[in-house]
Amino acid sequence: MSGEASKPLSGAALWGGVRSPFSMSYGKLMIWFFLVSDALTFTGLLSAYGYARHSLGPGMAWPIGEEVFNSFPGLSGSYPLMYVALMTFILIISSVTMVLAVEAGHRMDKKGVVKWLFLTVLGGLFFLGSQAFEWSHFIHGSHARATLADGRTAYLAENPHHGASIDPATFAMTIGSPSSQEVVNGPEAYKLYQNAVHVTSGANMTENEYGPPAYANFFFFITGFHGFHVTTGVILNLVVLVQAVKGVFHRRGHYEMVEKAGLYWHFVDLVWVFVFTFFYLV
Repeated sequence: MSGEASKPLSGAALWGGVRSPFSMSYGKLMIWFFLVSDALTFTGLLSAYGYARHSLGPGMAWPIGEEVFNSFPGLSGSYPLMYVALMTFILIISSVTMVLAVEAGHRMDKKGVVKWLFLTVLGGLFFLGSQAFEWSHFIHGSHARATLADGRTAYLAENPHHGASIDPATFAMTIGSPSSQEVVNGPEAYKLYQNAVHVTSGANMTENEYGPPAYANFFFFITGFHGFHVTTGVILNLVVLVQAVKGVFHRRGHYEMVEKAGLYWHFVDLVWVFVFTFFYLV
């Protein structure tokens, strides 16, 4: 980092109590302490998720990501994980633009810092909007799940809770999982639906159409917790952007605040890679 904060220090200055012995500002050091503690928090959450997933009782199945997250805004049909992959790609690109903003700060390039920080904020906002879409799709569901009278689980081709009229002649369901090959059509499927013990549509904190209740609980909490971090990062980047536009950092003689905001933003992106892997890929 250009400026006073990154100059090498002598041994006397290092341990004289005036400057940090780590050859970095205390602000940057505290950011690292915070990131390490936050990393431990996410490690605990994802470990708990993994334990819950692999400790299911016999006959219970954990949902498959590509069967749950298969919608794309403005398009009909099934596009497994396509939109999640897009929002992940945009978030990673926003990390690249943050690197470019930090690099521009090294060169004391105010216009470059403003440009790349602005694009980083746009990437963060796109991700938050995409996550809101994913939550909406997850909550409202795509295939209602019915527990049949004989105890089997069936997934309906059309969700009756979405207000669509039911035509017994074209009614269909798959038994076992949405991707199974056991398909029942017509009046037989409609009769099974009418005699179903329970029908679940979408997801909430007590039940969901996708699988065990713990699945939705973990999804809401972990992705929501990460979304809170992204929101905080966007706000932080906006504040830094406004200060950069006003020339605050240029007058200080360094852009270290951009680098500190960048450390947090890279952490948020890295955590999402693990969340994405656990919930969508594995």
